[in-house]
Amino acid sequence: MDRWKGRVALVTGASVGIGAAIVKELVRHGMKVVGCARDVDKIQKLAAECQSAGYSGVLVPFKCDLHNEEEILSMFSAIKSQHQGVDVCINNAGLAYPEPLLNGKTSAWKSMLDVNVLALSICTREAYQSMKERNVDDGHIININSMGGHRVVPHADVHFYFATKFAVTALTEGLRQELREAKTHIRATCISPGVVETEFAFRLYSQIPEKVAAAYRQIKCLDATDIANAVIYALSAPPHVQIGDIQLQPVERNL
Repeated sequence: MDRWKGRVALVTGASVGIGAAIVKELVRHGMKVVGCARDVDKIQKLAAECQSAGYSGVLVPFKCDLHNEEEILSMFSAIKSQHQGVDVCINNAGLAYPEPLLNGKTSAWKSMLDVNVLALSICTREAYQSMKERNVDDGHIININSMGGHRVVPHADVHFYFATKFAVTALTEGLRQELREAKTHIRATCISPGVVETEFAFRLYSQIPEKVAAAYRQIKCLDATDIANAVIYALSAPPHVQIGDIQLQPVERNL
């Protein structure tokens, strides 16, 4: 990770869970991290924690609603003016609503598409353009996907969410191909975790938190730091090594 010290990483959805864990690891390794989310107060607290821990990097909180393209573009403009640009882009933000295909709400489907697919694509485009205009040829774009982007389980509540994650799988491979066509050494990686014990499921099933808690107790789930460690692994690979997809599952998980 030495070559990344002092360089700029953008992490979306940085306030809690996997995003917060990724931010901590990058700052610990000396990167300047722009962490964005709608709840910027939590990122500010995280920045204070990193500073108190004596990490060599720095966390810059940024308030951004990824549903809004104008806010995304304003964020990249601010990063350009204040930090020159983005060297690493980690598209971590994602959301899910329990809306089945047969009777789900269109508004919820659109919201999932806005964040899980469109915002990811916009951030990817803007990060690449930032790298290109500064002649950065060793940048890295990492998409936090899901095992739900590789197989469909018989749970109607997450079928549309899984569709957005299948899109992430296709977008990451498409990005890798386009980067090769552009004759750049910028890398694209997809990280696909299975069940991770975070706030995500509690938000998805906010009406039945006790069932979520019980499900988490049934097996030893992945932890957010497991995904953060996978990010560090991908970034630490030699520049000539392309890590396409890292799939992580709890050992005790059947699906």
